[in-house]
Amino acid sequence: MSVLDPILGPVMSLPNPWNLLLISFLITGCITLAYKFLTDQKLMKELKGEMKDLQKEMKSLKDDPKKMMEVQKRAMEKNMKYMMQSMKPTLFTLIPIIFIFSWLRGYYTDLGNPDILFGLGWLWIYIIFSIVISLSLRKILKIH
Repeated sequence: MSVLDPILGPVMSLPNPWNLLLISFLITGCITLAYKFLTDQKLMKELKGEMKDLQKEMKSLKDDPKKMMEVQKRAMEKNMKYMMQSMKPTLFTLIPIIFIFSWLRGYYTDLGNPDILFGLGWLWIYIIFSIVISLSLRKILKIH
């Protein structure tokens, strides 16, 4: 018996694919909220805007490789700063996600890895649901 059985077991009593939709929503919601509150959203928006401006500048400098390399160096610095900001929530949510996915894999392996929806297995359904949910939540919560 797993530690997650009492928590996720009742959710899995829902019929497929509703159980996976609910789990996808819960996991993606937690990740999205962690991303929103563990990153400096103002800084993220500024960095995104600066990177976009630098990309435009690089396109206009395609005939001048030396200047383009200077702009590209600045863009890489901004991109690195952006990545460092986005790593905080990833580190915070990674361990719980590993446990949940391990539990889900075991659950569906015990069931014989059934096709959940349209001939797709649980992992593909989770990925599809989580992409849609993540895009929606990011739009609603104005996450950059």
